[in-house]
Formats: sequence, C-alpha cells, structure tokens
Amino acid sequence: MADTTTGMADISTRPAPAATAERPAHVVTAATAATAATAATAATAERPAQVLVICTGNAARSVMAGFMLEHLAARRGLPLDVATAGTHSVDGQPMSPRTRAGLASIDALRPVAYARHRSHQLLDHDLQRATLVVAMEADHVRYVRHRHRAAAARTATIRALVGALVPGPTPLADRVAALRLDLARPDEMADVPDPAGGDEPEYVACAAQLWALCQELVTRL
Repeated sequence: MADTTTGMADISTRPAPAATAERPAHVVTAATAATAATAATAATAERPAQVLVICTGNAARSVMAGFMLEHLAARRGLPLDVATAGTHSVDGQPMSPRTRAGLASIDALRPVAYARHRSHQLLDHDLQRATLVVAMEADHVRYVRHRHRAAAARTATIRALVGALVPGPTPLADRVAALRLDLARPDEMADVPDPAGGDEPEYVACAAQLWALCQELVTRL
C-alpha cells in the first residue's frame, strides 16, 4: 500500500507540461495555411506571363517575333517573359544574316542585341511553363496538338490571337483559357509565310508583317 501511495505521490508532484510547449513541425494551423496561401497568390500575381513563340526552324519568323514582342513589352512596361523555339530545329545555331537584316529593317529595333539568339528545339518543358504559345502557321498548331496535347488550349497562330484575344485586366492565363483554343480549327489563311529559302527582301517583308502583328498583339497581352 505504501509503495502504491508513494508511486501516486511521485506522479502528482511531476511538473506539468509548459503551456507554451512547441507544436510538432508537421502540424499546420489555419493561420499558417492562410498565410502560405496568401503568399502563393501574391507570388503568382507578380510572376510575368510566359509567352513562347514558335515556328519551324527557330531561324526566322519566331526569332523576329520574339525580339519584337520582348522589345514592345519592355517599352510598355509590360511584365512579359518571351522565349522562342522551333518544331524542327537544330539546337545552338546563331541568327542568320537575312534574319538580322529583316530585324534591322525595323527602325525601332536597331538598338536590340540580336547576337544572344541560339536556335532551340521545342521541348515539353518549354510548353509546360508557357502561358501562351504563339505560332506562325497552322501546321505549328497541329504539331503541338499532336505532340504536346497538354499545351493545345494555349496555342494559336499570331494572326488568330490578334483577332480573338481580348485585352483587359484579367490575367492572361484566364483570358487564353476562355478562348478554348484546343477546339478551334486552325485557319491556314492565318499563316505568316516562311521566308526561308528566299533572299533578303523576303525577310524584310516578313519582318514588316510581324512588326504590325506584334504591335497589335502586345496591346492584348
């Protein structure tokens, strides 16, 4: 009996756990979750839209349009990350003299540093991070639908986007999703002709078309 009493006394005099004992690391309170959600939302809101411009070889059309959109967005103070790629490209090729001549024919683009361009084959990773995929022709849209189906709803030709994308304060991703681009029929009349194989005047003419289209598209981004 004495042993039992002594045991009980030992237990009763043991210090009570401190009221401020640390919470296990894996326990997430409602306040912590709300703070994390707010931070994630803010980070998403601040992240620039990712625009991927594609053509066949990433040698002419997508290169010119990419530099144009980047320059125009910077001039407007529009947070925009622009990348380019080709559906059938050889990686690592520098810009050709004819493509450079096409860009140089646009007075506003003469200060732009073109030497940094290197051709790049379109990869899943490129499309996964893209908010919008701007194609130069219907065949590029079909290629994405066939090879990268998850990006089909974010891919259209530049002419189609100029005609359909609605400007406004709504995030670009939401406005692109509303277009249901994966259900639209690619319109071959919306192609920007490929100057590949042509002489410098063909590249200059292509640059002029793209400059007009990019000036309109950037107002919708």
